[in-house]
Amino acid sequence: MRFDIITIFPEIFDSYFSTSIIKRAQAKKLIDINIHNLRDWTTDRHQSVDDSPYGGGKGMIFKVEPILKAVKKIKKKDKKGNKCRVILFSAKGKKLNQSRVKKLSQYNQLILICPRYEGVDERVAKYIADEEISIGEYVLTGGELPAMVLVDAVSRFVPGVIKKESLIEESFSFTSKSSNKEFLGEYPQYTRPEIFYPEKDKKVAWRVPKILISGNHKKIQDWKLKHFKKIKK
Repeated sequence: MRFDIITIFPEIFDSYFSTSIIKRAQAKKLIDINIHNLRDWTTDRHQSVDDSPYGGGKGMIFKVEPILKAVKKIKKKDKKGNKCRVILFSAKGKKLNQSRVKKLSQYNQLILICPRYEGVDERVAKYIADEEISIGEYVLTGGELPAMVLVDAVSRFVPGVIKKESLIEESFSFTSKSSNKEFLGEYPQYTRPEIFYPEKDKKVAWRVPKILISGNHKKIQDWKLKHFKKIKK
């Protein structure tokens, strides 16, 4: 899986992609993350990537030309038929959910366009991007955080990135043995100590539910299903 991220702030990604699971996945060559500075595809001495909008309006928007040049250069072309998807992060895009993440993991290459300022020329969405994606119903200062979220989420579906790759993440993909149905969401989880005293006098005790330490796997499974909270679509 190859990720190509187009941004004007490449340094934003340095810390997150050089730690933990994402770092190990890159070291094992399971995923390949490439950060591209959009200014590299400008022609003027100021390396301008934006301009004022036609018809008036506040702020500046990204120009279509450097983005088109970047995507054309970055898009991998080979005889095997590379499956590539170009994504533009936008507040008006389709909301990113686990189903969409799983579909995106089927591609060989994802090109992620990170807007800034007031957005991008609409022709980028219309003619260059394959789809627009939003990570929530709120406005961010740029597309860099959504890009990190998408890379993290998609990478978990790449075989070998997560040890239990068939489960992806137990707390989010839960199969009831009694009904054989798969659920997407999360249930409460606990670890040691069994009893935790938040105050020195030990008058208050925070306890792990007894059922989870009972050893009765059937009852534990039923408890998880009962307390399972599904992800809202």
